[in-house]
Order: sequence, then structure tokens, then C-alpha cells
Amino acid sequence: QVQLVESGGGLVQAGGSLRLSCAASGRTVSTNAMGWFRQVPGKEREFVAAIAWNGGLTYYTDSVKGRFAVSRDNNKNTVYLQMNSLKPEDTAVYYCAADRISFRWPSTVEFRIASWVGSWGLGTQVTVSS
Repeated sequence: QVQLVESGGGLVQAGGSLRLSCAASGRTVSTNAMGWFRQVPGKEREFVAAIAWNGGLTYYTDSVKGRFAVSRDNNKNTVYLQMNSLKPEDTAVYYCAADRISFRWPSTVEFRIASWVGSWGLGTQVTVSS
């Protein structure tokens, strides 16, 4: 079982930047697609971004394209989410996720409904003030 711990959240003004990190422990995630979701109170968890096990593919929800960038360092067993040009609507708890199956790239439908996720982090709060 892998444990995922997010960090890097905080309070930032609109237009600012944050970099989230997700450190995995317990086993390597270097063979698994990894991703980020976010959730605001009263709403369902929303897919944000994903990256393939080797970093060769990425996928983003439309609302963050061109502003967010997902990356990974398999030597450090860590995944990152660089968030630029932040907007108040980006305010949410951000969760890291690991694919339950190795060496695959889920479909866009699977990404959005989170059926590919085998492990979740506990989340980190991101608050963007206007």
C-alpha cells in the first residue's frame, strides 16, 4: 500500500503561483500514472491533471490548461503540480492520486470519474484571494 502526502498549499493572491508536491512512501510509484484532483465543500471531487508513469504523457482539465503543469521525479518518488495565474475559482483542497495499475494510461473518461485511482492523499488546502 502506498502512502501519499501532499504539501505546498496555502493562501495566495489572484495571479500568483503555488507549487504542490506529493511524496509517496511505502512503495515506488515510478510505474504508475499519477494525478491531482480538487474538491470544494458541497461539490464532487474534480479531476485536475495527470501524468504517465514515465512522464511522457500529461492530461489536464480544460479550466487549468496553460496555467498548471504536472511533473514528476521518479528518483524522489514525488509528483508536482505547478499552478500559475491562480484564480479565486481554483480555491479547493487538492488531492494527489496514484493509479492502481502499473504501466497504463487511463482513458480520458476514466481520468474524470477517478476509476483509475488506487490510492489517495489526505489533501492540501489552496486558497486564492481576489
